[in-house]
Amino acid sequence: MSVDACTDRPVSGRYLLAAMTPRVGEFIALRRDIHQHPELAFDEHRTAALVAERLQAWGYAVERGVGGTGVVGTLVRGDACAPGAKRLGLRADMDALPIQEASGVAWASARPGLMHACGHDGHTAMLLAAARTLAEHGRFTGTLNLIFQPAEEGGGGALRMMADGLFERHPCDAIFAMHNMPGVPQGRLVFRDGPAMASSDYASVTIEGQGGHGAMPHRAADPIVAAASIVMALQTVVSRNVDPLQMAVVTVGAIHAGQANNVIPARATLELSVRALDREVRVLLERRIKALIAAQAESLGVTARIDWRPGYAVLVNAKAETDFARQVGLDLVGAEQVTLDGPALSGSEDFAFMLEQVAGSYLLIGNGVPAGAGSSDEPRPGACMVHNPGYDFDDANIAIGSAYWVALAERFLA
Repeated sequence: MSVDACTDRPVSGRYLLAAMTPRVGEFIALRRDIHQHPELAFDEHRTAALVAERLQAWGYAVERGVGGTGVVGTLVRGDACAPGAKRLGLRADMDALPIQEASGVAWASARPGLMHACGHDGHTAMLLAAARTLAEHGRFTGTLNLIFQPAEEGGGGALRMMADGLFERHPCDAIFAMHNMPGVPQGRLVFRDGPAMASSDYASVTIEGQGGHGAMPHRAADPIVAAASIVMALQTVVSRNVDPLQMAVVTVGAIHAGQANNVIPARATLELSVRALDREVRVLLERRIKALIAAQAESLGVTARIDWRPGYAVLVNAKAETDFARQVGLDLVGAEQVTLDGPALSGSEDFAFMLEQVAGSYLLIGNGVPAGAGSSDEPRPGACMVHNPGYDFDDANIAIGSAYWVALAERFLA
């Protein structure tokens, strides 16, 4: 790798990216190996072992099994206890999804029904590439904590790691994470301060009525009619209860009831997904949805039981840390490759829980637009959206993403 002849440190800014690019071949191979061996939430044993072994080989103090299968690698330089010495956390996720891959790439999943459909294999490879460079050439004073998290895909791995003492044993003054984003030009960095990703809550609604013959509905209490009424009434929560300038989503994704056209069943169930970009709106949605369902059920002579399951919190990026992260991006790739204030996303991310404990920022790196064929050295599909059977991470992002982490770490711990 190219280093400054006077200081034996990686050159900074845009030059750092040029220095990193020739070195990432082994991490592209590593990423593809992880891609071929996907593991679901809290089952990332092979991936975690791979991560831990490499970190240890590069001189990191490694703690395994944090929150189940999480790994933390810590590198201390200089007097980490000196006044002003900082502690930085960088996080990557490791888990895959229960999706049958249809990407057609040579390194496609070897495990039927499982695939890395969200790019966590790429996030892990980017952070590992940065880890090696920082171990071998990094010049900083302070503590670097590299956090490899399990179970981001709905498993709440961030909460499990924190409950297991993540920040007590590995305290951080700031924490950052990066996620690839299809639909954004490959390698483009996107920043946003304030609310950046939505909360996600879930509800199962069980409507109990009285079954009967379809020809004699007056002698039954029809839960299907009640379910239909509830679905339609729920549409008014966003349109009439939420401030029009605020974002909210109420989706009924499943309805289950009945088996025959002439039988009124005794029960119907609904499955809801509820999202918001504001913590107060999130509270409002829960209150109004519960009240509306209860009122609709009573008006139609049935009962409704609601199982409300809180999911991920609103992800809120701290302004100072986002300003810092944004400047690192500008210096690395230039203003033409940076979106200074990107749109908020209605998707959810459990890094939000870490940001509730430690100030930090979550940024995006473009994974390419669908019209492109990708920029890796072998043919790959267009950059379809994550959670799609045809998805694949663009390996060209490993150089950019790892260079970004090196630049951010060295500047934060200067």
